[in-house]
Amino acid sequence: MSQPAQTSPRTVPPIALLIAQEIKATQAQVVSAVELLDGGATVPFIARYRKEVTGGLDDTQLRTLAERLVYLRELEARRNSIVDSIRGQGKLTDDLERKIAAVATKAELEDIYLPYKPKRRTKAEIARERGLGPLAEAILLDRRIPPADRAASFLSAEVPDVKAALEGARDIVAEGIVENADLLGRLRGHMRGGAFLRAKVVAGKEAAGAKFSDYFDHSERWATAPGHRALAMLRGWNEEILSVDIIVDEADPSPVKPVESIIAAAYQLGSLPGDQWLMEVIRWTWRVKLSMSLSLDLMRELRERAEEEAIHVFARNLKDLLLAAPAGSRATMGLDPGIRTGVKVAIIDGTGKLLETTTVYPFPPKNDVRGAQAEIAKLVARHKVELISIGNGTGSRETERLVADMLATLPGTKPTKVIVSEAGASIYSASQAAADEFPTLDVSLRGAVSIARRLQDPLAELVKIEPKSIGVGQYQHDVDQGRLSRSLDAVVEDAVNAVGVDLNTASAPLLARVSGLSRSTAEAIVAHRDAIGPFKTRTELKTVPRLGARTFEQCAGFLRIPGGKEPLDASSVHPEAYGVAKKIISACGRDVRTVMGDSQLLKSLDPKVFVDDRFGLPTIRDILSELEKPGRDPRPSFKTATFADGIDDIKDLKPGMLLEGTVTNVAAFGAFVDIGVHQDGLVHVSQLADRFVKDPHEVVKAGDVVKVRVTEVDVPRKRIGLTMRKDGGEAGGRPASPPEPRRDHRPIKQEKPAPAATGALGEALLRATKRK
Repeated sequence: MSQPAQTSPRTVPPIALLIAQEIKATQAQVVSAVELLDGGATVPFIARYRKEVTGGLDDTQLRTLAERLVYLRELEARRNSIVDSIRGQGKLTDDLERKIAAVATKAELEDIYLPYKPKRRTKAEIARERGLGPLAEAILLDRRIPPADRAASFLSAEVPDVKAALEGARDIVAEGIVENADLLGRLRGHMRGGAFLRAKVVAGKEAAGAKFSDYFDHSERWATAPGHRALAMLRGWNEEILSVDIIVDEADPSPVKPVESIIAAAYQLGSLPGDQWLMEVIRWTWRVKLSMSLSLDLMRELRERAEEEAIHVFARNLKDLLLAAPAGSRATMGLDPGIRTGVKVAIIDGTGKLLETTTVYPFPPKNDVRGAQAEIAKLVARHKVELISIGNGTGSRETERLVADMLATLPGTKPTKVIVSEAGASIYSASQAAADEFPTLDVSLRGAVSIARRLQDPLAELVKIEPKSIGVGQYQHDVDQGRLSRSLDAVVEDAVNAVGVDLNTASAPLLARVSGLSRSTAEAIVAHRDAIGPFKTRTELKTVPRLGARTFEQCAGFLRIPGGKEPLDASSVHPEAYGVAKKIISACGRDVRTVMGDSQLLKSLDPKVFVDDRFGLPTIRDILSELEKPGRDPRPSFKTATFADGIDDIKDLKPGMLLEGTVTNVAAFGAFVDIGVHQDGLVHVSQLADRFVKDPHEVVKAGDVVKVRVTEVDVPRKRIGLTMRKDGGEAGGRPASPPEPRRDHRPIKQEKPAPAATGALGEALLRATKRK
């Protein structure tokens, strides 16, 4: 059967060249990095210690490279499988093989494979079995004769009349349209450029879905719909509040819609009788077969695009939180607030070791305020507490006021009280890691320990919690959980290795995030440390069971031994480079301990002098930089926000109030700020600065302490509008914001979409989501 002309194939570049173009590197750099990754090297190790090999690719480029490498290799494997399948059918031509070799996405590949893909018996196949293939071919070849006249000669016992014959021919022609890859590509291109995403409230759900009121009658271009709005609408659809549809050419007044014209142009339609029949087939094919499937494709693309944005936001916020300023090695009291069940108290020393726990009951029903304050004061004095860490959950402001009143009565230097995010503390409390560490401690008291430790060193404590449960994401429970986990695990790995880990004090969960180490090797290190004593040198790691030379190479540079036998073990200089490092130190003519930290002396050296066959200029410069500031911590200095007295609830807020708060979450549309009222306020992107801000991360990051002014308060919807503009912003002047990400700390589970009154597209989307 004649079909629309196919476009000429293009030559697809090799995988390394494709990736090189995407990450703005050379093909040689990518090839070298791929060889290292295939050899088992980790991204942190390659980025830090193999700069000469990769030409200085950074961790961001390497992460993108690794992700794209997996996708493109899967694409290549699928390509080969499809070629083998079509060849086995005896239908593979040189042109088809070149076309298959040229595609760059899995979607394009599946479009080409569609006509050759084994499938269930279709209506078109049944029509061919009834002898109607020649009828469809004849109509397409010569459209001067009315199709009904041709159909009369194709009647049989299985084709009783002209109508049945023409319906069979229609099914055959429609299948050809639906399976034409080039045509599908043009239709998708048209839809991507002009389609609209429309959301409407389901009748009778207005009150129940008030938080989605921004989308009760909402329409915007599919191509420019921000990810957070798309996910908000899809969440509304999942909760049966909204119907969501893709609208194509709805406003076009032409009798022939643009999508129909695209298909018609492929068949060069005129005004002949056969052309008129074919136009009706085209309309029928679009309405019955293509509209649904292509709209579903666009909805999938939209979800994937939105998920990519949401995962990126979560990953960036998680990185900021992990790299937040540590309060340091000081005796700390952790308070896990509770009203009826009491405030859980835990004291830890400067190393994080648990010293004492208790529970006080200052709130109803016991109301033992004086007893609680006396007990807290006694513990502060007994353990010389310098920091008091208060979880920001229910009762946090009441607990903070209790502590403030107690501190006011203490003589001399007083501990510093800080409200910290307790996100994930309950997850840690019930985890196996917590049970192993505190087998006899009540679950509720373990949370207080975690709250204390995360003030001392957020990174060391947060690595014990599944990243998804930390709760700094944008609609994180609406996205692909496997992809989210991989992205967040990469962030944790990069953060841990950027800071470095004290080999003699790190917990097994923290060690497990070090380059090259697994959970089992981390546990083996801790067991060896407990049995033999602290490590004196990095080389002693080689005596740990199951820790071979390859693992040592990957992990050694990221593990620190302060005060050990080898001074360089306290730095990020890799043991493999100790020779060149000592050559540098020898050139200084002084003892290593006096050279380390002498910035003026080290800057006077010429790095080029120390380059050899193995270590190039990038490594020499890194060594000199590390010797200047050995074991430096890249995290910022510690500071805290001070919440306003008497502002404890959203009802206490008034427009115009100037408050201090901590940024808890940064999304594409703005930043959420904890101002101490149990409900984060939103600083919309337009209110972040007195200038245009494209990306909120240009201005703030999670953990920042900021000054904000209240612009609006919506108590029923629990929304707080804030501004950081010096002019105070304009109350009510920002664009409508989406429903806020939830702030509870329960385990995040993949929520199953529920069917809603969204029509055929909604039902199809539901089925596709379930398959996913």
